[in-house]
Amino acid sequence: MAFNLKELILRAGGGDRVDLLLRDARIVNVFSGEVVRGSVGIWDGRICGVGEYRAKKTINLGGMYLAPGFIDGHIHIESTMLCPEEFARAVLPRGTTSVVCDPHEIANVMGGRGIRYMLRSTEALPLDVFIMLPSCVPA
Repeated sequence: MAFNLKELILRAGGGDRVDLLLRDARIVNVFSGEVVRGSVGIWDGRICGVGEYRAKKTINLGGMYLAPGFIDGHIHIESTMLCPEEFARAVLPRGTTSVVCDPHEIANVMGGRGIRYMLRSTEALPLDVFIMLPSCVPA
């Protein structure tokens, strides 16, 4: 199913139930540095707003901190000596949800075959992986 902005906006405005409400969280605003107490509505895996929403499921966080995921802006997964699946298992619990991967090292050793391996093995990870393809190696 494709992302539906109209449906997200409908729920953000309270017009329909969200899938999940994370209630009583300490919400970390990484832009302002503030920490505010509140609830966060989630629909279709996306945050639709901060506030009270009617929800299919509610989880009371009891004052736990809620912060956005970290983005590692430049990593060589192959330098970690882990396959992409194990790399994701190691970084996700520590808050990294997205990585920008520079696979030039595997490209140097394996060429296009290495690049194809990285593309295939990162497709279904619960981690967002953006692979910068080297211009000199055909994928």
